[in-house]
Amino acid sequence: MPDFLTERQAVVDACRDLSARGFLAGTGGNVALRLDERHFAITPSATDYAAMAAQDIAVLRLDTREQIAGTRPASVERGLHAALLAARPDRRASVHTHQPVASAIAVLHERLAWRPGTDLALYGTQVGLVPYRPSGTGLLVKALVRSLRPDLHAFLLASHGVICAAPSLADAAAMVAEVEASAAAHLRAAIAARPGLDAGLRELVLTCLDAIRAEEARS
Repeated sequence: MPDFLTERQAVVDACRDLSARGFLAGTGGNVALRLDERHFAITPSATDYAAMAAQDIAVLRLDTREQIAGTRPASVERGLHAALLAARPDRRASVHTHQPVASAIAVLHERLAWRPGTDLALYGTQVGLVPYRPSGTGLLVKALVRSLRPDLHAFLLASHGVICAAPSLADAAAMVAEVEASAAAHLRAAIAARPGLDAGLRELVLTCLDAIRAEEARS
């Protein structure tokens, strides 16, 4: 079997890009990439993205999730990515994040509409919602599988974060950014629709959203 080092390095590069843009932090979140019909690569567990090397990226069998390469154990969310990639053979990459604004929406256990102008053919009709189940468990995997639909490519994981599937790592990163922008637009609209909201709270939330948008623009 080939070592897939080029593809594994691409996963590392994607992680560092997402981390620099504020979508991944420390060791949180994970990225996976389909390698062929039977294998996928995924980030290792509890490994800082700045120190990660291609050899650290785990290679697993898609059907059994058995790890067959990689210097570190695969992410605890390997089942989540394996289930998503197995169900969506048209998608090569999957990304799970704890990005700040979308994760705040996930706490509300609500589906998220894309902001106006989003390419629905590329990103799906909306951002789906996976009911809360404990992280890294088979219960969460089953909840995701039950939530899958052909017209949904990105999901909020209730009280947890975001997961999306895309044709490539670059497309997945773009989808993550679009989820965050749509979440910010949703919060701004919700604030505007509540004129009686405490002024201090309104100012705090809008200031945070402005700061996050400015940081994304700089990255």
